[in-house]
Amino acid sequence: MRKLILLIVAGLAVGALFGHLMMSVPGYWLIRVGDTSVQTSFWFGLVLLLAAFLVVHFALRLLSGMIRPVGRFRTWNSRARNRRAMKRTVRGLVAMTEGRWKRAEKTLVKAADDSSTPLVNYLSAALAAHYQGHYTQSQEHINQAQLTTEGADTAIGLMQAQLLIDRQQPEEALAILNRLDKQLSNHPQVLKLLKQVFLSVNDWEGLRRLIPRLAAQQLISQQEREELEFKAYRELIIFEAQNPSDIERVRSLWADMPDYLRGKTELIVLYTEALLQANEDTIAERLLNHSLDHHWDARLVKRYGLLNVDPARQLAKAEKWLQERPNDPELLLACGRLSLRTGKWTKAQEYFEASQRQRPSGVVCAELARLYASLGEHNKSQLYYRHSVEMLAKSLPSLPQPSDASDSQPGSKKAAKRA
Repeated sequence: MRKLILLIVAGLAVGALFGHLMMSVPGYWLIRVGDTSVQTSFWFGLVLLLAAFLVVHFALRLLSGMIRPVGRFRTWNSRARNRRAMKRTVRGLVAMTEGRWKRAEKTLVKAADDSSTPLVNYLSAALAAHYQGHYTQSQEHINQAQLTTEGADTAIGLMQAQLLIDRQQPEEALAILNRLDKQLSNHPQVLKLLKQVFLSVNDWEGLRRLIPRLAAQQLISQQEREELEFKAYRELIIFEAQNPSDIERVRSLWADMPDYLRGKTELIVLYTEALLQANEDTIAERLLNHSLDHHWDARLVKRYGLLNVDPARQLAKAEKWLQERPNDPELLLACGRLSLRTGKWTKAQEYFEASQRQRPSGVVCAELARLYASLGEHNKSQLYYRHSVEMLAKSLPSLPQPSDASDSQPGSKKAAKRA
């Protein structure tokens, strides 16, 4: 109601303004053609001119519509088809979400030609075909997506790589991802898929070089980074150590390794074994000395006791550690073995027996048995050999034995007695 009143007031105001202008600004139009002339007032002529303009304008529009009816129909038809395609696309995506892959694929492909986003249709159809196990058809949809949309190489490549990974074809996926990585440096999704592929194909060198880039993009947590780095360096050292003549490669890995990993016992042991295989015993001894001074571990102590670099110096170092850890069974075993290397039989016997008192072990019993046999004390040697076998037997799994099987046979003597 208020709007109507405002319109009426505005109309009256405009009318009054024009009335005032018509009264205050007199004038006339004179049109003469040959002997004929037409004269009218200025304002009436102005109204006639405006009316003529409107008539001509609408006449031209009507004429244009009559001249191009096919084009207008095509435009209307295209818009209608696009609307239907969008509805079908939505239905197809809903079917995808519900896991109805066959219906989704059929609906999305049918709507693709009229859709304003054919890339979405064909890539979604490719995914639906993939989930049905129709891999050839899935690739055809991807190829069609590439033809319909320019500038979508990244999206299509990522989709191809993901589908190939799901199909257990990591090598083919890796080729696509490497190409994308060269084109788009540090693309987050490319880096994530590269990590997944490197792990699946055991490409530890590739993973080692990828980890800093993943961390820089904040795509992995600190904990995951440390786990991946540990695994990558461990596997690389194991692989490179298979060729003792190329110890420089292992040394390079150790030098490139983050500082916190050099304190990991498992990696220290692996590096030590690689050095020993390459006859780098002196370097291995220095490594174990340094590691044990900063990080005590029974596995490193055991390996130190098996070294044969300078037994006298090693024994002196081990005995220095023993002052701080007098009851360490592994260190006592190592001191006993180093004593054997230096020819100190009595001291070796004492260290072995002290280790056995701290923690009974089949290995220590075997060392004592061998030592007593060499000293001619065969009774003690046999006693410790028996203890060694008994302790080893206790660590074996419980499995059926021939005596157990014979007891259960109907014709056996024991079975007869039970009867």
